Amino acid sequence: MHFPKYRPRRLRSNKLMRALVREEHLSVNDLIMPLFVRPGSSLKREIVSMPGNYQFSVDTLVEEVRELADLGIPGVILFGIPEKKDELGTEAYAEDGIIQKAIRAIKKNVSNILVITDVCMCEYTDHGHCGYIRKDEKTGEHQVDNDETLKLLSREALSHADAGVDIVAPSDMMDGRVDAIRTILDGSGYGEIPIMSYAAKYASAFYGPFRDAAESPPSFGDRKSYQMDPANAREALREVSLDIDEGADIVMVKPALPYLDIIRLIKDTFEYPVAAYNVSGEFSMVKAAHEKGWIDEKNVAMESLMGMKRAGADIILTYWAKDAARWLKEC
Repeated sequence: MHFPKYRPRRLRSNKLMRALVREEHLSVNDLIMPLFVRPGSSLKREIVSMPGNYQFSVDTLVEEVRELADLGIPGVILFGIPEKKDELGTEAYAEDGIIQKAIRAIKKNVSNILVITDVCMCEYTDHGHCGYIRKDEKTGEHQVDNDETLKLLSREALSHADAGVDIVAPSDMMDGRVDAIRTILDGSGYGEIPIMSYAAKYASAFYGPFRDAAESPPSFGDRKSYQMDPANAREALREVSLDIDEGADIVMVKPALPYLDIIRLIKDTFEYPVAAYNVSGEFSMVKAAHEKGWIDEKNVAMESLMGMKRAGADIILTYWAKDAARWLKEC
């Protein structure tokens, strides 16, 4: 590649000039706000490890979603904290489950925002893993049963569709779950509901605060047997390719900041919308450093979001969505 000797310093001379030649643009239309909902009423409980984020009851959740819609944020993704947890995570697919109630309430009261739902079992099972657990008779170890989990995930996705969801987002990383969900949705008259697949979800240390927020830490072991090795990039291409073949409409990389190279690799390889999840650990580190006076939250957050956009993300799920929408209005 040939580069001219001329240095474009004159194009960086002031704010308006820089805006004129800016290569990427971050917009409120790029943002999705994750929200947590639990049983109760008039509840807005701050998540200690994620300042400015809350566990909502359905009534206060509707108020929050209305405010987000008024800011121009196009969508929210919902995570449920059930009243009771059990081995099969039955509240995940119950007609009167917390997520199902939340979907109906939002759809009844807020018209101009997309409702996306996380489809996974970890928040609903008493063991905190993302699927059905079986005991290996030979080793005595407990393992997630991939194929049995697909049945539960399919029921969960269908229950969300019945409640009126706009997009389902399976995050479990079981093999074949996109195909199973696509099949049950299509067969039940919901062929128009897109699937946003957590296609490249890494076994990351950046999820810690989320497990507080969703009250879903595993009671034994870890999730490395079904989430991806942080060392692997080519595997991400295989995972994304499989999910697209099975019917995914949007593919996601999670986390975002440590995996910007993966976002770019996927964007350059597949002509599909790419989402990036700016996860809880990425958010909370900046919050903590800001509270110490070490960095400026707004500037670091906006630079981080722009980095995800520059890497190729079309959609960014971020706990800064509400703040970023306001900051963008100030620009």
